[in-house]
Amino acid sequence: MEEPLIIIGNGITGITVARHVRKKNDRRILVISEETPYFYSRPALMYVYMGHMKFENMQPYENWFWDKNKIELLQARVAKLLPTKKKILLSDGREVAYDQLVIASGSKTNKFGWPGQDLKGVQGLYNRQDLELMEENTKGISRGVIVGGGLIGVEMAEMLHSRNIPVTFLVREKNYWDNILPPEESILTGRHIRQYGIDLRLESQLKEILGDESGRVRAVITDKGEEIPCQFVGLTAGVGPNIDFVKDSGIECGRGILINEVLETNIPDVYAAGDCAQFRVPKPNHPPVEQLWYTGRMQAEVLAQTICGDRKAYERGIWFNSAKFFDMEYQTYGYVPNKLRDFEDTLYWEKDFHAVRIVFDKTTKVVTGFNLFGIRYRLEVCEKWIKEARTIEFVLENLGQANFDPEFFKQFETDVVRHYNHKFGGNITMKRKKGLFV
Repeated sequence: MEEPLIIIGNGITGITVARHVRKKNDRRILVISEETPYFYSRPALMYVYMGHMKFENMQPYENWFWDKNKIELLQARVAKLLPTKKKILLSDGREVAYDQLVIASGSKTNKFGWPGQDLKGVQGLYNRQDLELMEENTKGISRGVIVGGGLIGVEMAEMLHSRNIPVTFLVREKNYWDNILPPEESILTGRHIRQYGIDLRLESQLKEILGDESGRVRAVITDKGEEIPCQFVGLTAGVGPNIDFVKDSGIECGRGILINEVLETNIPDVYAAGDCAQFRVPKPNHPPVEQLWYTGRMQAEVLAQTICGDRKAYERGIWFNSAKFFDMEYQTYGYVPNKLRDFEDTLYWEKDFHAVRIVFDKTTKVVTGFNLFGIRYRLEVCEKWIKEARTIEFVLENLGQANFDPEFFKQFETDVVRHYNHKFGGNITMKRKKGLFV
């Protein structure tokens, strides 16, 4: 029997590689994951906890899909890689040989050596096992504490809030997520989180987690010396590449597994993609590690072509992302730094819990990025304007084209244009669409 293409990890990256390779040839494909037998949509974990859906609803493919497409699945933990032998060592002692290897092992929760971080009731949230553990850890509790101000943190806060569990949210930054968001958006988001009764404590860090006689968390101590009683601690201070099993394999690593523009490692026939991979030479304004669902999918589609003999370089294109802070939607298109650079200017408009930011070049007036809060703008429209190097004046004249809020939602584009005219001394009028301002 021929040696297979082995893919470590059954998240969006690993499974997309498997699917796209299968479309092109009939070689053996083996997916190894210790997490679950079948692929599921990881971003939906929170909705299972909140009762909005069942776990089986998160699986995009029926269980028969894998046999029909001749994709072999092995639920096992990889202990070590042996590239010189082209083999993988599993935790149960078995060795599995490969022809080519894709490492798509994703991320793991960051831990920073806090005293008490391994107590019962202390955990992160990344995979199905974490979801099951959170179900157990939050039964009958009277308070939870969340440590870390990223997107997983606010998701976990919403999860606990959905079960009427009071939440204290420790964020070390001056404002929520201000290492990513500009000050105004960061303050707006923090205000929205507090609107839901979340005890958001800024510039506050975890110092120690205290346990009771049974080994379960009973309180946390902050860097200000305050003791906060709790029975659950969510560690959400980011995630890091899940690559412990790669150590001593000869595969070069930095923060993640180092790859080139075609997702190759330094070892022949070994590739890496998704959250666990790090570009040796990232492009300007591109992070070296891309930890997003859609970038994992895009990398996988390109990698499948290379594996099948059509060598392709990964081109992400214009950055975008979206998230929700409770019921406030957030979208970002292009590049919006948390601190403007010398050559940049910005239009920022805000009303209640709606906000629009457009970043543009001071000299050329060319638009380079958008932030939207509580307002939905079309990706294809904003992306087109950025690709075509449209000016702020052009964008504002045509701003109504971008909005895709539901029909009876209030629209704010004329307010945004009016704000620009007032701030910059402009005389822009938004173009009409079907006889109406939109």
